[in-house]
Amino acid sequence: MVKGSKGLTASNAVAVIDDIEVPALVEEAGNNAKFAWDEFLYGALSNAHTRRSYGKAVGDLLKAADDAGLSLAQISPKFIRKYLEQMSVSIPTKKLRLSAMKNFFDLAVTRHAVPLNPALSVRGERYSVIEGKTPEITVSQVRKLIKVCDENSLIGLRDKTIISTLIYTAARVGAVVNLSVEDFSQSGEQAVLKFGEKGGKAREIPVRSDLQALIRAYIERSQVGLSKSSPLFRSAKGKCDELTERGLTANNVRDMIKRRLKQAKLPGNFSPHSFRVCALTDLLKQEIPREDVQYLAGHADARTTSLYDRRSRKVTRNIVERISV
Repeated sequence: MVKGSKGLTASNAVAVIDDIEVPALVEEAGNNAKFAWDEFLYGALSNAHTRRSYGKAVGDLLKAADDAGLSLAQISPKFIRKYLEQMSVSIPTKKLRLSAMKNFFDLAVTRHAVPLNPALSVRGERYSVIEGKTPEITVSQVRKLIKVCDENSLIGLRDKTIISTLIYTAARVGAVVNLSVEDFSQSGEQAVLKFGEKGGKAREIPVRSDLQALIRAYIERSQVGLSKSSPLFRSAKGKCDELTERGLTANNVRDMIKRRLKQAKLPGNFSPHSFRVCALTDLLKQEIPREDVQYLAGHADARTTSLYDRRSRKVTRNIVERISV
């Protein structure tokens, strides 16, 4: 049945729940389809960012089908293939969107909104990553960057402590900015930082002695320790050498690093993730067992850890220098 005969009005074409639009095709397909849509977004996905990403992926597909005059049940593998082929996005993005489509239609089949999953037989394009894309800051560059942070200034001490935490724990910037004062604690004879990582994982990372001294000096000078539940790293109060009660965000840390890179006359393309790359690559260069590096990084799959191994780049550089042209 072609969609043009359904007589939709502008008012009932789209409904909105939590700022995520319910596509017109879902509305038209009835209660089972609407239940599958809600189950897809709000039952299976607990992360709001993932929910928005998956909702847009499926919503855009259904909008394209709607524009083509198809109903929900008329969407075919051919339509999905052609839809993906005309998208001007990266292969990983296409694979993510295809995964979202498969998940939605699986639920739509289970809830008897459609007879078959049209995305199930559609294969994504091959994509192989040998090495991560994040630029790696070198050990000497990190040392230079740390030196420009003046410990006589509270903001300088804060910035030095943040950069040192990123490099000496290999933690993601999101986990670092989410640290509270009580996440820095003593476990027996060893000081530890308790990080909340991606996927709801919680991990304790031992704190080396020089980082421990920095964190203690920062807590004492800033007096953030007066409230154990308060953010460990806080934003600056204007241009004063004082801190607010607000915790830093990941973007705040990125901006701070850009400022410090400029001050140190270093390339400005490094990000907080560059310190994670530096730490993991340095450990791999020292022949630390990959499973130990994987544990520090919090990677579920060793293949993810291998993306941080930049040793092959040096080998390749040595080879190309020998080309006799």
